[in-house]
Amino acid sequence: MMWIILITAIYLMYLVFVVSVSYRLGTYKTENATKAAMLGFVLSFLPPLALIYLIVLFLKEDVAIV
Repeated sequence: MMWIILITAIYLMYLVFVVSVSYRLGTYKTENATKAAMLGFVLSFLPPLALIYLIVLFLKEDVAIV
């Protein structure tokens, strides 16, 4: 029973991490940070895809602010 609580807590921390990093990178790398965070949330249910998404966002060029 204790393992279920521990795994759930770790997964929730991972979910918060992916969404917050997606939003933070989305503010600099995309024109719509909210959509970047929502896509990060959806992909966080498939951890390898979420990490690939974060790497792609990190390597993307910054959006020019006009």
